[in-house]
Amino acid sequence: MKFVDLFCGIGGFRIAFESLGGKCVFSSDIDKYACETYRKNFNEFPLSDITKIDEKEIPNFDILCAGFPCQPFSIGGLRKGFQDTRGTLFFDIERIIKEKRPKAFILENVKGLVNHDKGKTLETIINKLADRVNGRNNINKFDDSLNYDVYYKVINSKNFGVPQNRERIYIIGFNRPVTYFKFPNGNEEKKLTDIIDYSLEKNTISTTLEKNIENHLKNHKKYTEIKDLEYLLAYEVRKSRSTFRFDNLAPTLTAKMGTGGNNVPVLVNQKRKLSTDECLKIQGYPENFKIKPNYSQSYKQIGNSVSVPVIKALAKEIINLIEV
Repeated sequence: MKFVDLFCGIGGFRIAFESLGGKCVFSSDIDKYACETYRKNFNEFPLSDITKIDEKEIPNFDILCAGFPCQPFSIGGLRKGFQDTRGTLFFDIERIIKEKRPKAFILENVKGLVNHDKGKTLETIINKLADRVNGRNNINKFDDSLNYDVYYKVINSKNFGVPQNRERIYIIGFNRPVTYFKFPNGNEEKKLTDIIDYSLEKNTISTTLEKNIENHLKNHKKYTEIKDLEYLLAYEVRKSRSTFRFDNLAPTLTAKMGTGGNNVPVLVNQKRKLSTDECLKIQGYPENFKIKPNYSQSYKQIGNSVSVPVIKALAKEIINLIEV
């Protein structure tokens, strides 16, 4: 089963599909730091601008994978108005699918895509891709629709053995009608305490940040219940407020972790930030994955990545259907 890894980042899609026997025949990303991490793990340096890649030169493949950036769809000056995706990175996915006609595709994006521009952005994407949507005929499709059978759903990583509250939308399409695509529900839970490395001493926080956390924690309405929890996390720590998480899950890891400051979640009881190794585990990466430790770009790359177990669960369902 051949696949392409677009907007590949550090290779979360690739790990999932290769674990099921898939073979990556093409990868691409514009972030040179992410590409260096990708090279360390897959012996490929995929640095390339997707907007300049000729779709005809991409090798044939069965499945397209893409965790594409969601830019606002510009409508100014375009004759087709909102129906035209040119000028956005989704257009590059669209043109590659149109040329190569893969058996299936899987796209990942932030949950905010659902309500972006009052739902119009997602509607445009679906109407460009779909002949049918979630098992029903798409009466709103555009004339230049790619005519795929498309299913989409918001899924939370916490149900797939990942100790992280991470909601993402997944859009999956097939180039022929399928009886029904069933999104896996996920029934495996893992707690943050399962992956915390209690021996770590690095990544300690400043005295000022520690005082801020202590002050806000004491004023928390549930202080007596949560002050001694071994997995208590503080994040979005500011002078005026501090947000705590005490359900034994990490908050959504984001690319903002790479900007430093208070964007990396803090383990309150250990008075330190999460390490990059812990963040990789929170995203479901294997133990042997290589990344520069506790480096700002590494945090950014992990926050930008996908939860590997979620992709693997979806990949199993996709492969089962296209192999029928």
